[in-house]
Amino acid sequence: MHSWFYSFFIPALFVWLWSTGFIGAKYGLPFAEPFTLLLLRMLITLALLAGLAWFLKARWPGWRGAGHLAITGLLVHGCYLGAVYYAIDEGMAAGIVSLIVGLQPLVTSGVAVLVLKESVSGRQWLGLALGFVGVALVLLEKFGTDAPSGSGMTLWSLLWALLALAGISLGTVYQKRHGTGADLVSGTLIQYAAAATLFAVGAFALESREVEWSLQLQLSMAWLVLGVSVSAILLLMWLIRQGAASQVASLFYLVPPVTATQAYLLFDERLGGLAMVGGIVAITGVALVVVRKKPA
Repeated sequence: MHSWFYSFFIPALFVWLWSTGFIGAKYGLPFAEPFTLLLLRMLITLALLAGLAWFLKARWPGWRGAGHLAITGLLVHGCYLGAVYYAIDEGMAAGIVSLIVGLQPLVTSGVAVLVLKESVSGRQWLGLALGFVGVALVLLEKFGTDAPSGSGMTLWSLLWALLALAGISLGTVYQKRHGTGADLVSGTLIQYAAAATLFAVGAFALESREVEWSLQLQLSMAWLVLGVSVSAILLLMWLIRQGAASQVASLFYLVPPVTATQAYLLFDERLGGLAMVGGIVAITGVALVVVRKKPA
């Protein structure tokens, strides 16, 4: 029981918390523009993390390390979250957005081969191929003439989703290449601060910054801050300290189906037959890439 709890339940809880970020975004976006909503989320999160860093007496990196963390934050949080929110704001289904950005392990593996000169096994190459074929099937249905009404798939929403995928993939490779070994609380705070700066520039340059403080927005903001930005990160820190980060990576391919299930129950987002097949193929491909064989 003890072993099962730590090896499966806790990593699965982290993945579920991460998947709710797409749902929380869809709940909050009707009441604030994407960059404005994200700026508010980051500012509240930064205040909480600053208090936590003070309480835990977190170690702070030097200027060089902080610079690398800031660049990672701009890519992993700024580019990724900003583009995800704009894709959803443009009308793309939350389940489809999560499926596209869920290709991150595949894209990261491809970039790692080119940049970090990492080797890729035959099984992983098969996974890469299946992942992109699966998403192609989803897009084929969504852009086809028989696409379900209200699917929300437009060229702009697709471009935003692809930008999010590029941001988190490049950010992951950058962090791997320029890892600073920084304290996770202070490192996360620096990354969020860099992302908040990007959101502030976007909000003041492109948006009206009008916010309708409805109960739905307040509940959405509370969950995005406490449930995703804080709890998920703290849970990840605990998993890393327990040496269970590999389980998190292995379960990450479950994020798209978990998100799609929640979106169906909460927003009645439906996938046609071809899209469902494509989703299964894509998830299988990601699984082949991230799930490593146990050594003999």
